[in-house]
Amino acid sequence: MMRLFLRCCCVLLLLGVSACGSQSDASAPPSKQGLLLGEGKASYYGGRHHGRKTASGERFNKNDLTAAHKTLPFGTRVKVTNLRNNQVVVVRINDRGPYARGRVIDLSEQAAREVGMIRAGVVPVRLEILK
Repeated sequence: MMRLFLRCCCVLLLLGVSACGSQSDASAPPSKQGLLLGEGKASYYGGRHHGRKTASGERFNKNDLTAAHKTLPFGTRVKVTNLRNNQVVVVRINDRGPYARGRVIDLSEQAAREVGMIRAGVVPVRLEILK
């Protein structure tokens, strides 16, 4: 837990430092624009939570490209790559979680569909914070 906290603090510090630098080239490939957050397991949530309020105060919509993360600020855009099939989705953090041990992110049902993880339920992923 402490390790994850320290990693997130370092990421946020790097984001602050990079914001002081020059503008990046908007035409650069997305992988060059992201800041690697790490790898871990992703799960998803959908129907049972549809319409309920998220930690950010907005209503959860299982059809939006959103996700829950324990520490990233609300509104952060994260590129999620399914390491089993290399499918990618960009999500916006609007909730807190996941609360299951060993998971780094909970995707909305639609985001899970886009990275091809509906049948598996839990897959290894790479997370990159987008600028």
